[in-house]
Amino acid sequence: MLLIDDNGVKVGVVPTEEALRMAEEKQLDVVEVAPQAKPPVCRILDYGKYRYQLQKKDKDARKKQKVQTLKEMKMRPKIDEHDYNFKVRAVKEFLEDGHRVKVSVFFRGREMAFLGKGEEVLARVIKDCEGLGKSEGNPRMEGRYMRIMLTPLPQAQNKNAPKPEKNSGARAAENKNGSKQKEAEKVPAANAES
Repeated sequence: MLLIDDNGVKVGVVPTEEALRMAEEKQLDVVEVAPQAKPPVCRILDYGKYRYQLQKKDKDARKKQKVQTLKEMKMRPKIDEHDYNFKVRAVKEFLEDGHRVKVSVFFRGREMAFLGKGEEVLARVIKDCEGLGKSEGNPRMEGRYMRIMLTPLPQAQNKNAPKPEKNSGARAAENKNGSKQKEAEKVPAANAES
């Protein structure tokens, strides 16, 4: 076997008995790392420590792996404007988090005669989510559902990008009220002096 010692130095081709004797002297193990090679490659190392390092590498690889889940958003062909905006906002958040989103329009009863309304709703969703995700194909019918699949774009998954503040209008109003309040506090003080 081709032997590599515990310092990573290639010892050369040695008989198995000699490799075992060298490992026993250092109180280590002989581990076969490349059995397919001619001659097979073995290393002298602490097998427990080696297994621990392999497990740690696997755990780190699993931690860095991004799990992409599938979210679903259901709508109706005659969806109200507020409901539509609320659901599209949720779809955008899912896409920003890196999830795939299935958007479905459900048709009930006579609504099946107006499939164009569902296509309009789905086309509007695609247009509104343009910067965050893209559609996988055209809308297709599955029973009473018309569906599209949206997948996130790579730049949409950057969570480190600063999000715009939602209450910026409230803060501006607060600043105006605060400055008016300070002016009101100054006026009585001026009246008290005279």
